[in-house]
Amino acid sequence: MSETRLSFKEMYAKFDVTPRTLRYYEHIELLQPEKEGRARWYRPREVARMTLILRGRRFGFSLEEMRQWLLIYEEQGTRPQLEAFLEMADRQLENLRRQQAELQTTIEDLHRLRDEASETLD
Repeated sequence: MSETRLSFKEMYAKFDVTPRTLRYYEHIELLQPEKEGRARWYRPREVARMTLILRGRRFGFSLEEMRQWLLIYEEQGTRPQLEAFLEMADRQLENLRRQQAELQTTIEDLHRLRDEASETLD
């Protein structure tokens, strides 16, 4: 039984990214599709990597962080990769909490100024 492969077009459509994004991820060695002439083919490994990359981007990790994290798995295996993930996640959670607090302050300030403007008009 052969593995399922996705063409370049199927891959970018599946993940709702641009062809340019897919080529860039290949250029910076996040993805390594098989090449047959000018055609690129993505096996389940690359599909899984793309899923992880996009999830990491959603959580605010840089592409370099994702590249290094995926490399840990290739070179050292699952446990070191999970340990690295815990460190990355803790660091990012702290950043997100700080951003959340800043955003809350901004919202409160805007509400206050809006209320003042409304009172001035009344």
